[in-house]
Amino acid sequence: MRSTTLWLDEAPTVVAAGIGVHGVSTAHDVFRLPGLWQLHLYHYEGALSLGQSVHPIRPGHVSLVPPNTEVHFHYRGRSEHFYVHLRLHEGGSARVVPVMQDAAAESTRLADLLRHAVTAMPTSASRATAEVWAALWRIAELPSGEGDGRGHPYVSAAQAHVEEHLAGPLSVPDIARAVGISHTHLTRLFRAETGLTVVSYIRRRRLHRARHLLSSSTLSITAVAAAVGIADLQAFNKACRRELGASPREIRAAGSPGPGAEDTPGAPGMPGEGAAADGRGRVRGGDPLSTV
Repeated sequence: MRSTTLWLDEAPTVVAAGIGVHGVSTAHDVFRLPGLWQLHLYHYEGALSLGQSVHPIRPGHVSLVPPNTEVHFHYRGRSEHFYVHLRLHEGGSARVVPVMQDAAAESTRLADLLRHAVTAMPTSASRATAEVWAALWRIAELPSGEGDGRGHPYVSAAQAHVEEHLAGPLSVPDIARAVGISHTHLTRLFRAETGLTVVSYIRRRRLHRARHLLSSSTLSITAVAAAVGIADLQAFNKACRRELGASPREIRAAGSPGPGAEDTPGAPGMPGEGAAADGRGRVRGGDPLSTV
């Protein structure tokens, strides 16, 4: 078994969480959990066998084993790992992930989440569930390099950078530098992954956030414009009319568009490709959002 399928649209049910200590009295454990998933984050070197598949264990590796799967652990002396036994609720979007992954730099964050889950479990199962759910999403989004259909890590990093800096100036070269690749490479990857230019994606995210703030908060229109990185109020009005089909005041008067409406690709009024981007990552044609 090299991969497994996760369903994360609904919170898991966490049954147990703790720190397992093994390899003290035996160098080999064999067991299965008939109705529970096993999540492990390792601090040692060893091996995990599932059927004919053997997965090396290294510090910082993380594994997810589905229910009713016989596992063989091979230790090299005292071995400690975080463990969580849980149920996943099938339904919604399915994500295929490797059984064993190297969490690399993400292992520190995963360790923090699982540590909080372990300490919360005796007094607050809901808090433990929240920590484990967050950990599962991070594990599901680890770059695997196996062509399993998940987002390209550079594109995901660029999107995260945009979300974190949406209120400030953004340019394609700056985003490319932040994720560690060239402007040209990012442009090509982004178009292949999302079907959008980077500039179009920034415009879409800014107007999505603007519509949410206009519909769901009492923040002033001037403050909303600034919060989404369009400080010029005239440009903000023009962008809303063009991309959302109404002025900021009209959007506010209409109220909330309903759950999930803002992030529905291709929905009416969604900012689309619009004008093309020039070689410097700016929009041609006098677009008031050209300086992104």
